[in-house]
Amino acid sequence: MFTGIVAELGEVAGVAHHGDAARLTIRGSTEGVALGESIAVNGVCLTVTGILGGTFTADVMGETLSRSGLGALTPGDPVNLERSVRLADRMGGHLVQGHVDATATIISRTPVEHWDQVRITLPDGIARYVVEKGSIAVDGISLTVSALTPPGTAEGWFEVCLIPETLKRTTLGTRQPGEVVNLEVDVIAKYVERMLIAEGDK
Repeated sequence: MFTGIVAELGEVAGVAHHGDAARLTIRGSTEGVALGESIAVNGVCLTVTGILGGTFTADVMGETLSRSGLGALTPGDPVNLERSVRLADRMGGHLVQGHVDATATIISRTPVEHWDQVRITLPDGIARYVVEKGSIAVDGISLTVSALTPPGTAEGWFEVCLIPETLKRTTLGTRQPGEVVNLEVDVIAKYVERMLIAEGDK
């Protein structure tokens, strides 16, 4: 479990493909990191399989590659890194599992005086879980939805506002229109929907 508060910008040091899977080598802080630990890479929960000289490795299965943007990573790419939350930690963002629900595309970014406004496509399959002023994880970054597609609009989208700290500390500081990002909706919304469906079946 994560909070969506990115700890640091890491860098892809290597990508080795093995059939429909891949092994990623990520450069970042490894002090205190243990084998088997979970680290979110661009919002995807991965298990540390090796640690060497300021890098760690993680194996990524075909399912994860197809459902997230990790399959497009190449050496030199920056990535958002967050270690799993401890029970004693502050919940700075929201509950993030590191399980990507969909990928989306950045539509536009508009610089404002003290922040950037970014519009991102909202796939139909997850649109019902996204509400204005609610939380969403974009590439593992906990963000607040500032605007949503008006009713009757054919193509769904949502907007987030990025403060200078987010622009400086995460990959969203340089992401441009046309680039793909990972989305994870608030898990509580999915649980509520599941319970309501079960209640309706009684």
